[in-house]
Amino acid sequence: MEIVNVNLKNYSYPIYISNGILSDIGLYLRNHLRSGRAIIITDSNVSNIYLQNVEDALSKDGFVASHLVIKAGEESKNLDTVKHLLEECLDFGLLRDSSVIALGGGVVGDIAGLVAALYMRGIDFIQIPTTLLAQVDSSVGGKVGVNLDEGKNIVGSFYQPKAVFIDTSVLKTLNRREVLGGISEIIKYGIIKDESLLNFFETNMEKILNLDDDMMRYLIKRSCEIKSDVVSKDEKENNIRAILNYGHTIGHALESITRYKKYIHGEAVAIGMYYAGKIALNRKYIDESYLLRIKNLLVSCGLPVDYGNIDKHEIVESIKHDKKNREGKIKFILPLGYGNAEVFDVLEDEILNVLN
Repeated sequence: MEIVNVNLKNYSYPIYISNGILSDIGLYLRNHLRSGRAIIITDSNVSNIYLQNVEDALSKDGFVASHLVIKAGEESKNLDTVKHLLEECLDFGLLRDSSVIALGGGVVGDIAGLVAALYMRGIDFIQIPTTLLAQVDSSVGGKVGVNLDEGKNIVGSFYQPKAVFIDTSVLKTLNRREVLGGISEIIKYGIIKDESLLNFFETNMEKILNLDDDMMRYLIKRSCEIKSDVVSKDEKENNIRAILNYGHTIGHALESITRYKKYIHGEAVAIGMYYAGKIALNRKYIDESYLLRIKNLLVSCGLPVDYGNIDKHEIVESIKHDKKNREGKIKFILPLGYGNAEVFDVLEDEILNVLN
């Protein structure tokens, strides 16, 4: 088993990475929760595969657990879903020392985390991510929230879990598209923090795309290490943590405009990374060869780099609602060379220029 620690003083927690950890999840949870009363929040896809196994593992170790199943997909990520789940938590009798367990991908983790943060002003929260994207990104760092029609993750909070449990065996049940969505986020870490990840991808592409367990365990651990290091320095995203949003400015706009039906998150981020790279190239922060390397790596992994026939002015209007913006200025994370990125003010004309 691999363990990565997120160091946040009173809110520190471990990330456990192992093949098959779900079968013993109750044993591990006993070390992190104050009581054995818990509710599992999952979705209509994951519930058919893992819910019974997790409930059996919890029961074996004396937990009294129930479950709530939401409709799978980004469309469930709204305040109506949160209100319903809060009412169900009360009906089940959750108390201040009870816990919410998120079993699913990023949507489930974000919703369940917000429910835990709001219920009785905050109860214990556990992340069990079942997608690659959630394992390397959304389950770590404590960002929880839901969408409004006008933008992604507009309503939310920073609420850290008590622990994160990553079972690499679940990757075998993901469809190809979901796997590639997670790979997009791993490539992001290589661009903003660790060039060796890009080298690793280019050298081991076939094994990675075939989900070789050793390869995936390394990539997941390294991604968690990078994110944990950044989060430990800036939990509430006041400065350095913003670099984790590389590719997300245009990516979130594309998701919002298309009502989350055309792109999954990792695909939208891949497109956003490429166009942010084009802005960096125009500013001479990077050279043509590096932008081509980013593009070739994304394309080789089967990820998109073109936003299609969406109106570029609509993309810019959506970007204006981005949470990173300050005092009316559009903020972009731009690469500055291998393994380095920073936040910059970007003009509308610069965005429109690259979107051409």
